[in-house]
Amino acid sequence: MVINIQYVWFLWASAFLVVWALLYWRFPEFRRVMLWASLFTTPFGLTEPLFVPEYWSPPSLYNLALRTGFDIESLIFCFGIGGVAAVLYNVITDQTPQPVSLKERHSHHHRYHWLAVSAPFLSFPILYLVADWNPIYPSIGAMFIGAIATVWCRPDLGRKIGIGGILFLVYYAVFILALEWSVPGYIDKVWNFDAISGIRILGLPLEKTLFAFSFGLYWSGLYEHLTWRTEN
Repeated sequence: MVINIQYVWFLWASAFLVVWALLYWRFPEFRRVMLWASLFTTPFGLTEPLFVPEYWSPPSLYNLALRTGFDIESLIFCFGIGGVAAVLYNVITDQTPQPVSLKERHSHHHRYHWLAVSAPFLSFPILYLVADWNPIYPSIGAMFIGAIATVWCRPDLGRKIGIGGILFLVYYAVFILALEWSVPGYIDKVWNFDAISGIRILGLPLEKTLFAFSFGLYWSGLYEHLTWRTEN
């Protein structure tokens, strides 16, 4: 069956919801985390005008992305990846976050708790404005900074953050490879390779792998960081 290119972005973004729904149904103990993370991530879909057409130009429903920069698919996509990234490590390892003791909360590591939590949001505009580069790079850099700040503030989350980044990278790579397999040539047609490195890993744009890894690093530990929880 030939898929109309106008609907590829919508179908691909919606595929993330399928996995999200399966995890939500299968692991009720993580439902609150998934909802919280997804609702927190969804508004980042409104940043799409920063990336269209500088980073990519996906045909979208009603051609919104190319006409306005905004699209419905980005909101669906951000909702889907947020909840999964937050619990993927817990699902794989069967770990349930536990409350951090009051004594530990007063550790010297936590003096800059909120600064560490907000590190990517504070660093992105600085990175974005400091150089004339594609917006995907400050996005990646900001999330790496957030992950480093989280580990510095919460060393107990280091293992989850590291493994969580790898797990989400693998998860995301499967979706990208499935996209290219189902719609051959879509990546070449939609991504703006003239504006990025042009380097590919297993056929995937380097920037997509770095995005997935950095997103998984930061997002896998954010819920525990904000709610004072740790792993068993």
